[in-house]
Amino acid sequence: MSSAETQPRFGQSVKGLLSDKVGTCSGDVIALTRQVLKGSRSQELLGQAARNMVIQEDAILHSEDSLRKMSIITTHLQYHVEHSKNLQDQLRHLLK
Repeated sequence: MSSAETQPRFGQSVKGLLSDKVGTCSGDVIALTRQVLKGSRSQELLGQAARNMVIQEDAILHSEDSLRKMSIITTHLQYHVEHSKNLQDQLRHLLK
């Protein structure tokens, strides 16, 4: 074989190897892109979960505040009920 005949074969085999490498790299880039997109979606979901937790925490704090206020009101009402019972007893005693 002459060097002219081996040159095209060598060029073709290099092109074939290069084509295979490009195909492999393309596949790797596609796989990497999928992983990045998965990671991005995971980050998005984590961010959404964090926002939901903040909303829930605000709701819990608001509920605690409401319960504290209701407790104070209940204490006042109990005091007024006792006071009114005392007044009723005094009125009954006066009317006898």
